[in-house]
This record gives sequence, structure tokens and C-alpha cells, in this order.
Amino acid sequence: MVNIGFGPNIILGFLLGFGVILLYSLRIVKPEVARDEDIFFATIGLLYSCILIIHGWRLDPILLFSQVLVIVSLLVTGWENIRLRGLLSNITKFKNKKQDKN
Repeated sequence: MVNIGFGPNIILGFLLGFGVILLYSLRIVKPEVARDEDIFFATIGLLYSCILIIHGWRLDPILLFSQVLVIVSLLVTGWENIRLRGLLSNITKFKNKKQDKN
């Protein structure tokens, strides 16, 4: 039986799903920043968001709060990781341009 009730778990699941879809689309938008491991982690995140949406109504407040903390820390860490990959890519491009001029 699937019992989906609207609550904070739906918002949390959709927030995580949106972040995972952005991670999937990174391969199309900026392929130099994307890594092969991103597909694995995005798939796990999509599964996790579906579980939160379908079975999140069973979470009591303290478990829901722990899920909020886990998801927020995951999204912030992922954002920082992708930003640092972009900076590393820009530094590599800059060094290659500098070496080509010499």
C-alpha cells in the first residue's frame, strides 16, 4: 500500500530531487566539471528522494529533523564540491593558455 501524505517530507524529497536533477544536468551544461561518479551518486539521491516522498509520512519529528540536517549538509557539500571543480578547471585552462603562449 502506498500512502502519500502532504507534509514536510514532500518538500524535502522534492528539494533533494531537484538537487539530483541539477547534478544529472551538469554533464550536459559543463562536461569539464562533471565526473563519472556523479551518475552513481545522483541515482542514489533520486532513490532516496523517492523514499522520502513515499514513506516520509512515517517519520516522527526528530527523525524528520535528522533527515533535514542530512539533506542540507549533503546539498551544501555537493555545491561546494562542484564549485571547487569549476575553479580547478579554470586554473587548468589558465595554466594551459599560459604554457601555449610561451
